[in-house]
Amino acid sequence: MKKIHIVILVGIAVCIMILLSFMADLSTYETLASARQKEGKTVTVIAKLDKSAAVPIEYDPAKNPNLTKFYVVDSLGNRAQVRYYFEKPMDMEKSDRIVLKGKMQGNVFEITRKDGILIKCPSKYKDDPKAAANNLTQN
Repeated sequence: MKKIHIVILVGIAVCIMILLSFMADLSTYETLASARQKEGKTVTVIAKLDKSAAVPIEYDPAKNPNLTKFYVVDSLGNRAQVRYYFEKPMDMEKSDRIVLKGKMQGNVFEITRKDGILIKCPSKYKDDPKAAANNLTQN
């Protein structure tokens, strides 16, 4: 074999390894029911904050500043408690949807990474077409 062939084969092997490492990071969205079936595996769930709970968000920085507990409901109506092991995200109460990336442990969805939660807030012009029109005319 020529040296160029060996270099090309090594290059192809490196490319395959890089692609495989990226594939490990890809995830699909799950429901809370399918996350329960994949207990212990990292999944991504889109849900809404369950505001019907007696205490929608439990966060006591004096007791434990690195624990936020709340309940969510997914699009199919499944409900679960979430434990986020960091401080409460800002404007969580105003959220439209919450994207959670973590692991299901029993009936509790645990998030152990700081970037494991993404708050999707509603547009401030969603319900006010006049404000949206004014914003467009000003620009």
